[in-house]
Amino acid sequence: MQDKNIVVSLQKGLEVLTCFGRQHSRLTVSEVARLTDVSPASARRSLLTLQAMGYLGGDGKHFWMLPRSLLVAHAYLASRPTPSLAQPLLDALSERTRESASLGTLLDDDAIIIARSTARRSLSTGLGIGSRLPVYCSAMGRVLLASMAPEDAARRVHGMPRPRLTAETVVDASLIVKLVERCRNDGYATNDGELETGVRSMAVPVGDRAGNAVGAMSIAVRAERMTMIEFRDAFLPALQRARTTLAARLFSQ
Repeated sequence: MQDKNIVVSLQKGLEVLTCFGRQHSRLTVSEVARLTDVSPASARRSLLTLQAMGYLGGDGKHFWMLPRSLLVAHAYLASRPTPSLAQPLLDALSERTRESASLGTLLDDDAIIIARSTARRSLSTGLGIGSRLPVYCSAMGRVLLASMAPEDAARRVHGMPRPRLTAETVVDASLIVKLVERCRNDGYATNDGELETGVRSMAVPVGDRAGNAVGAMSIAVRAERMTMIEFRDAFLPALQRARTTLAARLFSQ
């Protein structure tokens, strides 16, 4: 039964607004209807409303996002302490290692990046604040899964779509659950070319006072630069120090 306190039209409008992205920069009414699982008539009403409010542009067939949409992201970044406290730590980590560093949190079946510092050696993924990484095949995502009760993490992994993004992507649910369990035991997770060929990443949990993970901090490197063992030995201590500093600042009160 629909909650009477939920404004369905607002819900649909926000779903329409957030269906745009790197792979969907210009969308038609039918494409939006498919992505948001609503009727074309409902999608059209939401699109025209957002266009009238200045959040979307359109030419009669395609729609695209306008700068006013940034107000939604800015409201989150400006009102929450985590991104602003994490940014200087990510900048320092990126400057010290000359690699890109990110902070993310769980959103549905993805890890969403809420703070990021990009190194001089840019990676071709083009990640930024608001980018989403599938939890089943990203180091950051596996850290967030490991923060759940084992049975909850396993249930979520078995229930989510797990497309093969590269030749190295692990898609077998049982194997992913084992990798999550290893992360739970080791305190960090790795990814070797599963999201993008030739890119390795590593992530650690950011915990609160009770030890519950509230986010994940990660760092990425091109595979030709170093082996996974070299990557871990060179950067895991710095990543852990940055994580510990962030946790202390977040929960100092």
